[in-house]
Amino acid sequence: MYVVTGATGNVGREIVNLLAEACEKTTAVSRDPEASFPPGVDVATPADLPLGDAEAIVISLRAVGGSLEALLSQAAGEGVRRAVLLSAITVEYGGGYARFAEEFKAAESAVRASGLDWTFLRCSDFAANSLAWAPQISAMGAVRGAYGEAATSPIHEKDIAEVAVHALLDPPPSNRAFALTGPESLSQLDRARILGVPFIEVSPNQVRDAMLAQGLPEDVPDRMLGYLAACLKEPGPSTTTVQELLGRSRTFAEWAEDHAGSFTPNAA
Repeated sequence: MYVVTGATGNVGREIVNLLAEACEKTTAVSRDPEASFPPGVDVATPADLPLGDAEAIVISLRAVGGSLEALLSQAAGEGVRRAVLLSAITVEYGGGYARFAEEFKAAESAVRASGLDWTFLRCSDFAANSLAWAPQISAMGAVRGAYGEAATSPIHEKDIAEVAVHALLDPPPSNRAFALTGPESLSQLDRARILGVPFIEVSPNQVRDAMLAQGLPEDVPDRMLGYLAACLKEPGPSTTTVQELLGRSRTFAEWAEDHAGSFTPNAA
């Protein structure tokens, strides 16, 4: 059995779907016991998490938060063999506010100390971060954003999920970290152009206020804006790891096509 925390998130849901398609016994961990998953997938809440039959666990730090060490202790005590941690590329390459990279470094250290075999997926800027633009694109056909020239290599959540499932079902040698990015470096202006809308430069504070008004957690604007500010000075890294592991790497244009419905009028 494979246990996936953060199972309703962009990456977690894709991991659950792929495991279900492969007919692998899967437990999706969600705070919402009524969350919908493919047939055959078991659902557990963080407070009632069965690990006794689990071969491996996928850990989303945002989902487990301060309970990471307790979860790792439970996993080791119940015979789980491996952990796949969704980490951040800033651990390896820097960028953004140091406190966020330090959170992931601490999480990696905790997994290393757990006694489990581990794989760290150090992910770059999610292409799905562009979904934060959806309400304004739907409302006015444009993006109002900060740091338009900042360049990153956004990664499709499906690529992260496929690498994670590869690490679960056909694991590489134990205890390895992989830096995962999309295949091309794109500025915010480039991303808006691919979505077919103009980019209107506004102040970071205006962007932060707009994101908070959407109901996003307070740390999200700081994570995104802090990283973009760093990438304005030096573009974020690009690696070929996804291509090497999967034989191809999805572009931002492919991601935009997959999510086109989110950016149409009245879609917000």
